[in-house]
Amino acid sequence: MTCFFCKGAMQAELTTHLAQVGGCIVVVKGVPCSKCTQCGEVTYNGAVAGRLEQITDELEKSLTEIAVVNYSAA
Repeated sequence: MTCFFCKGAMQAELTTHLAQVGGCIVVVKGVPCSKCTQCGEVTYNGAVAGRLEQITDELEKSLTEIAVVNYSAA
């Protein structure tokens, strides 16, 4: 697989995903991704993207401004 932006090689890694949803900032650590070895661009497969959406939707309803969770535990 090659990077959409620079055509570099993509490598399986774990990353930290940051999202701002409404008034809540969500940090999800240990997210499986493909990361470009050349430019650092990160992409997620469909299952991971769907799970990240579920996690952020659940945490948006909480009464906290900042939430930090581990992907594997969420």
